Amino acid sequence: MKELKFETKSGWLLKDREAIEGFSKGYLEFISKCKTERQTVRFAEEVLAREGFVSIEDYDGTIPGKVYMKFREKALVAMKINSKLTDGMNLVVSHIDSPRIDLKPHPLIEDEGIALAKTHYYGGIKKYHWFNIPLSIIGVIVKEDGTKVDVNIGEEEGDPVFVISDLLPHLDRKDEKVSEKFQAEKMNLIVGSIPLKDEEKEAVKLNILKILNEKYGIKEEDLVSADLELVPAIPPREVGLDRSFIGAYGQDDRICAYTSLIALIESNSSKNMGIILFDKEEIGSDGNTGAKSRFYMMFFRKLLKKQGFNDVECALDEALEKTNVISADVSAAINPSFKDVHDIPNAAKAGHGIVLTKYTGARGKAGASEARAELVARVRAILNKRKVLWQVGLLGKVDVGGGGTVAKFLAEKGAEVLDMGPGLLGMHSPYEIVSKVDLYEAYEAYKALLEEL
Repeated sequence: MKELKFETKSGWLLKDREAIEGFSKGYLEFISKCKTERQTVRFAEEVLAREGFVSIEDYDGTIPGKVYMKFREKALVAMKINSKLTDGMNLVVSHIDSPRIDLKPHPLIEDEGIALAKTHYYGGIKKYHWFNIPLSIIGVIVKEDGTKVDVNIGEEEGDPVFVISDLLPHLDRKDEKVSEKFQAEKMNLIVGSIPLKDEEKEAVKLNILKILNEKYGIKEEDLVSADLELVPAIPPREVGLDRSFIGAYGQDDRICAYTSLIALIESNSSKNMGIILFDKEEIGSDGNTGAKSRFYMMFFRKLLKKQGFNDVECALDEALEKTNVISADVSAAINPSFKDVHDIPNAAKAGHGIVLTKYTGARGKAGASEARAELVARVRAILNKRKVLWQVGLLGKVDVGGGGTVAKFLAEKGAEVLDMGPGLLGMHSPYEIVSKVDLYEAYEAYKALLEEL
């Protein structure tokens, strides 16, 4: 009677270890290079171009075709077109922003002979995680004449790094709430301490500005028009004596971006299939590069025009009605040291495969996107047929956890949507951990569903 039960097993006992390790090497290279949205879009565009994808502006409507569009340097959509778009699409969508620290628009100050940069955290973080770790500054500065200056300090060997310094324990014995002890306005970045000679006021800050001017040709006002992100200057590594895990920053959700990109490249089917890489998910999917924006709908409209449809809006509605979407986002794997926050039968286990999340939201399913039973049945039938390891998971106990993804924004357009992704340990920390098995099974799952859903 055991066949009547639903149980999962460790993928290390069931899957080809050589295939897992081989895929992990490519992912390690990617996650070490792509720590920001811009870097990830640049990487994806290079891969797509190498594989014969063309920009939407250069696409002539030929079927089959491979086409992509990047948007504002921070989002991207790519499709393999194998029929009229009104036949529907299989999409895997993810987000490429991650919790981090940003520099404020007017960041530089000097206090007690130390030059500091003021910051503003982005997304849901535990602020204490970001004190006293090495940080890199990555991003772009746009000068008044429109010249773009790429900034990447802290990632190369020999580069200096930056630190948000914490208070030493000898002077920090007052018992306070974590929210009171670690305050956002005290998260100031140390950037230097050498004063510029012959300057009496803010000599250290002026020396930092001199260094920036010599290196990048900028002045302080240029920092107002800059996207500068602070990310951990910590390289990805294999974790554990058996090397079964990968530790890295930004795996939520660039792990799904990478696995879906490779899955699209390697997929072969008669169906229309594609990926979308969104920005701004960690702050509610707002803005013109998030899932609430119109950029990907604009892409579909352009495709429909190139396919000869006159009533584009009606054709788009027809296409979306027949579209299946996998909202590819990570889940919370059980941390054995903190099991009490999970409902164990409905929680993901590291190494047991990709996680199917039927609904998101919080408490009474507020803000949820809930997949129809019919879609879940079709998905698990495909995964079982392709021998992809999968499990179910929710984000914690009902009155404890909860969260959202981009799923509801695609569902609002009429598509069928299901959340799926690998489970992480330490999600939203500067160093998240994933099982290599779950990484590989995410790729296998997205490939299977792009081809067959």
